[in-house]
Formats: sequence, structure tokens, C-alpha cells
Amino acid sequence: MNLYGHKVNQLGRYFSKALNEGITEHGIYSSQWVVALYIHMNGECTQSELADYLYVEAPTITRTLSRMEKAGFIEKRIGTDKREKIINLTEKAMEAYPKWEAVSDSLENKAIEGIDRAELEIFEKVVAKMMCNLKGDI
Repeated sequence: MNLYGHKVNQLGRYFSKALNEGITEHGIYSSQWVVALYIHMNGECTQSELADYLYVEAPTITRTLSRMEKAGFIEKRIGTDKREKIINLTEKAMEAYPKWEAVSDSLENKAIEGIDRAELEIFEKVVAKMMCNLKGDI
């Protein structure tokens, strides 16, 4: 029996739990952090782009974005099509971003302690291949 999927899922759960424990004191949850990270790295985007990137259904991303909007971390505006929503980080989010990033970076550094660069490169390749293999099934 292969348990690779289970192990990947468990790693994700450990990481999300630990990230939430550190990042919630800064007013955000791990599910919101990945949204902020994506927008920070890529610039404004549509709600659909976020849902596609995160592989979540529309209602899930809508709830996450609504919470972020209420907290003052994102702004929504109508795109070229009335149904399209453009999402951007607010000034408040940009000011808080370095704190969020520091928590995430610290956790990642803890997670990779004792793992050399060559092993991490293999890990990155394996994860990328697994994601590519599954994209057709998602």
C-alpha cells in the first residue's frame, strides 16, 4: 500500500496548524495567508484565478475573501464583466504582510531543518510532478 497522498495531506495539516498558531495573533488565518501571498507575488487578480490556484470551489473562496474584506485586508472591484471581481491587497494588508511573511518563513525554516539543499531540490521536483500528475483529475 502506498501512503504518499496521506503523507502529503498530513504534512499539509501539520503545516497549516502550526502556521495558524503563529499567524492568528497577527489577525489572519493560514487560508487567508495563501490568498495574501498569491496577490502579493502576482499583483491584483480575479476571484476565479484565486479559486483555480487554490483548487477550491467558488463558495469557499467567496467566504475567505469576505472575511478578509471585513478585516480590511482586501478590496474588491468589478472587472470588465459585471460578474468578475478583481481582488487587491489594501494598505492595511501591505503593512501587516511582513509580519505574516516572517511567521511563515520561520515555520518553513523549522520544517526544513537538517534537510540539505539536494534533498529539497528533489522534494520540489517530486511535489511538482505529483501536482502535474493530478491536475487532470482535479
